[in-house]
Amino acid sequence: MMFYISDDYIEELIHEDLQHMDLTTLSMGIEEAPGQITAFPKRGCLLAGVEEAARIFEKCGARAEILIPSGTRAEGGESCLLVRGTAGRLHACYKLAQNVMEYSSGIATRTAAMLEAARAENPGVHVAVTRKHFPGAKALSLKAALAGGASLHRLGLSDSILAFDQHRVFTDDFIALIPRMAKAFPEKKIEAEADSPEEAMSYLRAGADMVQCERFAPEALSAFVKEAKPAFPKAVIAAAGGINAANAGEYAATGVDILVTSWVYFGKPEDIKMKFSRI
Repeated sequence: MMFYISDDYIEELIHEDLQHMDLTTLSMGIEEAPGQITAFPKRGCLLAGVEEAARIFEKCGARAEILIPSGTRAEGGESCLLVRGTAGRLHACYKLAQNVMEYSSGIATRTAAMLEAARAENPGVHVAVTRKHFPGAKALSLKAALAGGASLHRLGLSDSILAFDQHRVFTDDFIALIPRMAKAFPEKKIEAEADSPEEAMSYLRAGADMVQCERFAPEALSAFVKEAKPAFPKAVIAAAGGINAANAGEYAATGVDILVTSWVYFGKPEDIKMKFSRI
């Protein structure tokens, strides 16, 4: 999977922890001792962040070999990354590399679980992740979600048009603005968040391409989909608000096209073991 993460971002991560030197390895006099690290998950999971971990090691002068790439399921104890270098170079960044893989693999594994639950009820449904990730972690979070099979709901404010209640509060007649919005950016789809089935239907009638149904009960959402799809067959209907792996199947069964979620970002990281050995 091609997903661009800049060298500047990788180096900034390194600099957060390694300002100049590792005092421990320096004080012990072991900086030039040759060694290697074998990385593996302690339990089965979907890996992510492996390529970024390898780049982190290589930026610090070690040699990294990816054994299992991101987006691949690994069993507990199955080696996914092999790194060789001096003790100084390995210790300079191994904890950062470990954190990147652990947090990324946690996101990827949760995403895959949610997608599996959803598609068991609706094989065509998509799980789309929001921009509600931890600030500064966008690139890693989005790549991890993609590795788990998600699509991207929004990359940011500049890539799509999505009107929330916080936008509508500044207008007296939002419905009248929908054709104007479409005319202003004819290559973009117009999406609006709705708090009720009636509101969502009014947006579709006004020309919205997509509606995001915020916290609809599954029964109400199912009824809305059955009413809206025949009338607007090209419309995209998304469900949002509190959707996670536990209820993804129930929401997917309503017939929506997309489940919008930020749940995958928040949870326990996977446990990636970094086994050191002398060579």
